[in-house]
Amino acid sequence: MSDERQDLVRVDATGTAHPVGKTASRGLRARQGAFRLMPAPGHLIVMRYVGEDGQRDDEDGPVFRLAGEIVTPGALCDVVSLVGHASWNGELVVLDGATSRSLFFEHGAVIGARSSLENDRIGEVLYRYGALTREQIAATLVAAKPDERFGEVAVKLGFVSRERLYQLLAKQAEEIAYGVLLVGDGMFYFLERFDEEQVASRQNLPVSPLLMEAVRRMDETRYFRERIPSEQHVPLRVPDRSPPSEAALRKAWEAIDGIRSVAEIARVTGQGEFEVTQELFQLAQTGKVVVHPPRPTGLRAMMALFNDAIAMILADVDHAGRGEEVRWQLTSFATGAGIYDALFRGSGPAPDGTLDAARVIENAEMLAGPGQAEAMLAQWLYEYVSFAMFVAEPYLRMGPDGIPLSKRGEGTPLSKRVAELVGPLAPK
Repeated sequence: MSDERQDLVRVDATGTAHPVGKTASRGLRARQGAFRLMPAPGHLIVMRYVGEDGQRDDEDGPVFRLAGEIVTPGALCDVVSLVGHASWNGELVVLDGATSRSLFFEHGAVIGARSSLENDRIGEVLYRYGALTREQIAATLVAAKPDERFGEVAVKLGFVSRERLYQLLAKQAEEIAYGVLLVGDGMFYFLERFDEEQVASRQNLPVSPLLMEAVRRMDETRYFRERIPSEQHVPLRVPDRSPPSEAALRKAWEAIDGIRSVAEIARVTGQGEFEVTQELFQLAQTGKVVVHPPRPTGLRAMMALFNDAIAMILADVDHAGRGEEVRWQLTSFATGAGIYDALFRGSGPAPDGTLDAARVIENAEMLAGPGQAEAMLAQWLYEYVSFAMFVAEPYLRMGPDGIPLSKRGEGTPLSKRVAELVGPLAPK
């Protein structure tokens, strides 16, 4: 059964609901009990748990004041703005496929955030900012008891200072908030209260500056990606060029060694990847730095290139309003081309087109054998991205205003950026 039908529920003429797919069946089984059918438009079904007494009590869960579908990145900016300016207290829950993120509000500010994404966990944030090594993360996980927080254990072991931990807990909350505002497909719910224990560390992120920064990042990231397509790209100093005079750029400049990627430079300098990308972009604009495609070393590096390329393609076709057509054609290609159904099984895709790298690697090793997996996976991924670019290009030739993009002078064409990104995967 296709992924699109896994979450379908059919209501028959007697009013009985039947789950069509496994996802729907699991979801309904997890919600056993008595629910009240709430008034709703004819194309929606809204129910809330009330228990066997049929009454809405505090123990039946918080009331939701807002709920809705998310269909474009940035759509939640208006919702967050409303919650902040109305000074509502509660939890904004955002569900994006299997991913769940929450922002906790009090008196017009975000005071905490939570995410189910591995990349959003505090250990990963501490790693990205250079505060912990992978070995220290592993040691912290071993030492942590079930009732202990990861950050507190890392402080006890002497791996990170309490001050640095507090700073990066704030960064974690900010990054989760920016991730929430970038969700382009899913559902949101604003609940009137939240469990205080879910807030790992109380922060104070006023809504207005948070929204302004999120919008700035959305705009600038598209601009930066023309010169620096991903965090895996490698900047190199241009010979005979003097160091930058701006003190703000000096740290990134000194960390460039021709081997480190953007993400690795962020770790060395203790900065966020967005800030480092911004600094390297300025160095590239002034001719002091050139940016080379990443050098894949192993299956995970290949998957990183693939995911960056697919996300880049789908972001552009989504911007052109043709994302659904391209996704449909990619699904048909994966189903009809033979190998991709097995290669991508259980790996997604996520709404931005990216796949679970570990699952694809596991499938590739099973299909090609450990000895041939690297060569075959590179070929399969390159061919898939090439087809995705072939499908996307006709939709990208015309801008939203009907003017051919080739005549607008708008930066580096997507096809060139994608080709540079996946060039290392091309069959030799």
